[in-house]
Amino acid sequence: MSQSQASLSPMPDASQGLSDPDDLPAPPALKVGTKPALFLDFDGTLVEIADHPDDVVVPARLAGMVSDLSRALAGRMAIVTGRSIAALEGLLGPLDLAVAGSHGGEFRPAAGAAVQPLAKPLPEAIVAALKDFSVANGGLLVEPKPFSVAVHYRRHPEALEGLLTCAEGLASAHGLGLKHGKQVIELTMPGSDKGSAVTRFMGLPAFAGATPLFLGDDVTDEDAFRAVATLGGHGVLVGPMRPTAAAWRLPDVGAVHEWLEAGLETETCA
Repeated sequence: MSQSQASLSPMPDASQGLSDPDDLPAPPALKVGTKPALFLDFDGTLVEIADHPDDVVVPARLAGMVSDLSRALAGRMAIVTGRSIAALEGLLGPLDLAVAGSHGGEFRPAAGAAVQPLAKPLPEAIVAALKDFSVANGGLLVEPKPFSVAVHYRRHPEALEGLLTCAEGLASAHGLGLKHGKQVIELTMPGSDKGSAVTRFMGLPAFAGATPLFLGDDVTDEDAFRAVATLGGHGVLVGPMRPTAAAWRLPDVGAVHEWLEAGLETETCA
């Protein structure tokens, strides 16, 4: 692979609000010449969503591909995920690149750097309350993280109304953020926000002057879509069309891999 920097052709800015056109165009190909910064969600973007977070199937090539992309972009790339960094590396192995975990509550600014907490730890009482709710409602999956806790209701959709009521009460009483993703409710500590994580990355010297691009599939990625638009970049929605602040769309995880691999192939031939 050459040491040139992969990039994106310029396109019109994304809207700051949610838009719902019939569809969005695909993003332009990664090319050599300009200076992008690439931010990638994990579940639903780099891997297919599974019923249990530990059951995702990780393609053998994925860890190498994201490391290659980070090197091609001179470090201007990060995975920004709702998972903890430890959980992410439990699936991919040690990653030689920047990462924001727990929706931005954990922040590793560069490969090999120490992880910086951007939020206070989640009180144990919050996790205990949600575990009590889970037991009383058929055994929902409660996933504690350093700065947030997720409750997956995929196997118990009938529990959603009660779960929302419980989560909203906890959020109001403790000043927490509430995120409603794909069959998951998550309570987050202040500072756990993908948009804030992307903005923080873009303030680092390594990212200076770059055009940010965020790929994500869920409504929890909308903060990041709005953040990159504010910074002159673009969001890429992965999956079916819906109201979104993204400017472009890829239909599924397979299309994301093809798009990234094509960028690496172009970089290798440059």
